[in-house]
Amino acid sequence: MAKALSVLNLPAHVAPRRNHSRPSLSYRPMMVTMAMSTPNKNKSYWTSVHEDIGAHLRQAVVVKEPVEVYEPMRHFVFAAPVNMAPALCVAACELVGGHREQAIVAAAALHVMHAASFIHENLPLSDRTSLIPKSKPTMYHAFKPNTELLVADAMLPFGLELLASSDNPAGNNSGRILRVMVEMTRAMGSQGVVEGQYNELQCSQCDDDDRKLNGITDVEMTYETYKKKEGRLHACGAACGAILGGGSEKEIELLRRYGFYVGMIQGIVSRRLGPTEEIEELKKLAFKLREVNSFNDENAEVIFSLVDDNITHVLGFNLG
Repeated sequence: MAKALSVLNLPAHVAPRRNHSRPSLSYRPMMVTMAMSTPNKNKSYWTSVHEDIGAHLRQAVVVKEPVEVYEPMRHFVFAAPVNMAPALCVAACELVGGHREQAIVAAAALHVMHAASFIHENLPLSDRTSLIPKSKPTMYHAFKPNTELLVADAMLPFGLELLASSDNPAGNNSGRILRVMVEMTRAMGSQGVVEGQYNELQCSQCDDDDRKLNGITDVEMTYETYKKKEGRLHACGAACGAILGGGSEKEIELLRRYGFYVGMIQGIVSRRLGPTEEIEELKKLAFKLREVNSFNDENAEVIFSLVDDNITHVLGFNLG
């Protein structure tokens, strides 16, 4: 490897354990993660959030001129797997006292950006295909590779355009929108999802000699990948929701940390590395965030249900 991957920056008792086994680096797509034993009211809440995000996307992403751009864009937006980061954006907004309409556009924009990164990971290019784990989430290729590449590139700025369109000078939210734009570009860029994708490719190419030379294990390398991908993405979603809802700096950072823990747990589960001691430690850290704060209402119960003991259960949801 050109550069050794660092161990994720978490407390020592949560850091990955070194071992000599070689767990699979492959993973399945995480759809809407929800405990199957969660009360119906919690399921109904998350379902309603995703329905609202999907409804906004159906209105915002329409087929128009140039059709050769917008037709595949709409297809890809609804073909990408759903995860909890956009829904966390809405839930965090409501938790700090905001209204759903304040965060729904940002949630939709975050899904569009996530969809673009998913397309880039699934381009049917011969020089990458051999590096992608066989059980990695895939998509139906309805368009040629060059179209998929160009449209995915167009979706990132389109997501920012959606977000910018929610700027309402009369509502005095311009500063919040700008801050959310910075949050999303950092999470999706070279220090977030893109870095995670790079690390994932490095994992696929790393052989035993590289591992011995760098003194790192598959587990540590994989942890670094989902720290940057799932961890940063979900942290971003929760923080953006708190910002848009008018939360205090303490609330914003608390929900950022909570989103990070949710993303980390999803990363472990989706790569079939758990249940593990790390998952249990992350759950404890997540629940401590609620204990030291005043989040005691019904919204808090719903959002903290994401780290229920049965988080490994997955409920599929289709935004289309």
